[in-house]
Amino acid sequence: MQTKTNTKKDLSFEDFKAEVLNDYKVAVTSRECSLLGRREVLTGKAKFGIFGDGKEVPQLALAKAFKNGDFRSGYYRDQTFMMAIDELNIEQFFAGLYANTDLKEEPMSAGRQMGGHFTTHSLDENGNWKDLTKQKNSSSDISPTAGQMPRLLGLAQASKIYRNVDGIDAAKFSNKGNEVAWGTIGNASTSEGLFFETINAAGVLQVPMVISVWDDEYGISVHAKHQTTKENISEILKGFQRDKDNKGYEILRVKGWDYVNLIETYEMAGKIAREEHVPVLIHVLELTQPQGHSTSGSHERYKSQDRLTWEREHDCNVKMREWMIAHNIATEDELETLEKDIKKQVRDGKKAAWTSYLKPILKEKSEIISLLTQLAATSANKVFIEKLANELKDIKEPNRKDVISTARKALRYVISEESQAKNQLVTWIEDYFAEIQPKYSSDLLNETETAAIHIKEVKPTYDERPEQVDGRVVIRDNFDAIFSKYPETLVFGEDSGNIGDVNQGLEGLQEKYGDLRVADAGIREATIVGQGIGMAMRGLRPIAEIQYLDYLMYALQIISDDLATVRYRTKSTQKAPLIVRTRGHRLEGIWHSGSQMGGILNLVRGIHVLVPRNMTKAAGFYNTLLESDEPALIVECLNGYRLKEPMPNNIGKFKTPIGVVETVKEGTDITLVSYGSTLRIVEQAAKELLEVGIDAEIIDVQSLLPFDLNHDIVKSVAKTNRLMVIDEDMPGGASAYILDEIINKQGAFKYLDSVPKTLAAQPHRPAYGTDGDYFSKPSTEDVFEAVYAVMHEANPSDFPKLR
Repeated sequence: MQTKTNTKKDLSFEDFKAEVLNDYKVAVTSRECSLLGRREVLTGKAKFGIFGDGKEVPQLALAKAFKNGDFRSGYYRDQTFMMAIDELNIEQFFAGLYANTDLKEEPMSAGRQMGGHFTTHSLDENGNWKDLTKQKNSSSDISPTAGQMPRLLGLAQASKIYRNVDGIDAAKFSNKGNEVAWGTIGNASTSEGLFFETINAAGVLQVPMVISVWDDEYGISVHAKHQTTKENISEILKGFQRDKDNKGYEILRVKGWDYVNLIETYEMAGKIAREEHVPVLIHVLELTQPQGHSTSGSHERYKSQDRLTWEREHDCNVKMREWMIAHNIATEDELETLEKDIKKQVRDGKKAAWTSYLKPILKEKSEIISLLTQLAATSANKVFIEKLANELKDIKEPNRKDVISTARKALRYVISEESQAKNQLVTWIEDYFAEIQPKYSSDLLNETETAAIHIKEVKPTYDERPEQVDGRVVIRDNFDAIFSKYPETLVFGEDSGNIGDVNQGLEGLQEKYGDLRVADAGIREATIVGQGIGMAMRGLRPIAEIQYLDYLMYALQIISDDLATVRYRTKSTQKAPLIVRTRGHRLEGIWHSGSQMGGILNLVRGIHVLVPRNMTKAAGFYNTLLESDEPALIVECLNGYRLKEPMPNNIGKFKTPIGVVETVKEGTDITLVSYGSTLRIVEQAAKELLEVGIDAEIIDVQSLLPFDLNHDIVKSVAKTNRLMVIDEDMPGGASAYILDEIINKQGAFKYLDSVPKTLAAQPHRPAYGTDGDYFSKPSTEDVFEAVYAVMHEANPSDFPKLR
């Protein structure tokens, strides 16, 4: 169904007529899918539907201007566009609606996202990059409103990097930076801060980005008068319009039902962005939403009869049809015949998709009914097992839940029995989970040999008498080695460029590598991360710097909903190996010394969270990650840049392993587990504990996600029989997570002679000043006294009560 990129002036009338008819076929097919899709939800075959009806014609125009190598970053109404570029067919549309877990049949997400969320495959079956310049690309959609905007910025910036930075192997990623990143968003979603942050950043960066605002005057039930000043997004963005003296945007307006003007507008926008690297905003007006926002409600509840009548008359498909008849492109009879044929194609495609979805589940249903029949024949609870089997038989269109739930319930009736039939049922259930669970749970992380956890450790080596330098020098020189070795690597953030970051970890590197590779950015954390996501999706290796850990909160939604889910939601058909660099712990005051690790750990599953205790360890993490292809957050110790460390003589080559703990000090009485800046306090406390006869073993976690893959901590607990986790996060945060990993996952409980303890910060943000720090977060004395209390409880005669 792919649309052609030719325009009327390039074609004979007959060719032009054929192209227009093909476009109309795509529009009608998309509309019929929306209409039938809604019915499938209302009948219960699908759970939810959100469709692109009313937006068909402008998406045809977008598809014509969209070239190989280009990228889309859109939202959940772009089905016509995907059909027009030949990346979505009828059966795939319905497979998405039914949540088919077969990636070949549902290539958008293998059923992991609801319908309307689209993608193309950037990776082959082995996880290697495909040639993105030879295909039309769509970054994987997410549902959060305007969440696609930060990533769009990075997709566009990649073209600027490829055009202007020498030495990068761009063979699979760019043709001299000529690619455009095309974004789509609903008019109501332009109220989000992420939209305005991205618009401003793209204007500053001057990147080839075209953003389409589909304007149907509503955000669910809320009219534009409650959404947008002047009820018009392009009107209030006039100040961004470029002129002869100032760089900015080209802002275009077009009616969403005007087929010819839409094509001309999109061709113009694409040409400006592609050739000049100027961002363009297209405000697509007078669109409709024939079925309302989604299947969860009816728009008749909130739209007036006049508005509903106007929408019927200005429906873009209706207007295109009228135009075709008026210009002798097709007759009424010809279009009726075409529309009737398309209705049948959509019905047939829907039926085929449902049959394909149901086929493996029916096979699984048959298998378990057979097993239950055998089980019932040998069981004293025959009548109850037969009842379960018969209830499953009566479900003509079962879910997998129905199948496995029945099997597991049946097992309860034979708890005290032994039979071959029972053993077969147990084996079937175990095999079922082994086969089926990965369809819903795999690919959270890279599961191939290129995963970061497979990168072997290379220890730093030193001269006989190594120079003692500030930690910042170690990290700076390591970045220098990285930028020299990897031309595709770049870093950007607040103060990262000209002054070499606030702690001088990038000192002098902008001058050496240029202001595109070592760049300053505005105060806009969400789009800093978005830049990184988009560029990483196009083969670059960005390092996005968030100045302090506390400021990560501004970007946490993008990290959580977009970056951390890329592999999972695409089933490893896309990746974004972005490194987010930040620094935290132990500064001063509420807003600059937080340790929000507990929240971060529970929101960013899908990326690595690394917490090095010094700059050499941090540098090793960067070296490891750049040999892999996974996203990560590295939290450097904020008070470690001026502390002295020995300078390694293999800068850029040593690697800190991911998911591996390190025993910093061996001991026999208790295992102390910590990380980051707090580890230094624990080390000092351990020295003081030796003075009273307590020999503590200290383990540096190093990596919170993943955590202690070799289960080395439990081996320590087996030796010391006591455990304490020390952390400067709030109670119940990272310390609770670490304790759960050690006790529940590693099984350390059976080795304990004392109750395991956690020592965390106070349940408030840290107060300002040295004393604020002391009374807010664990101190050396806190650690000493907490450990002593454990030993006192175990042996009060040797360790009398302290206070």
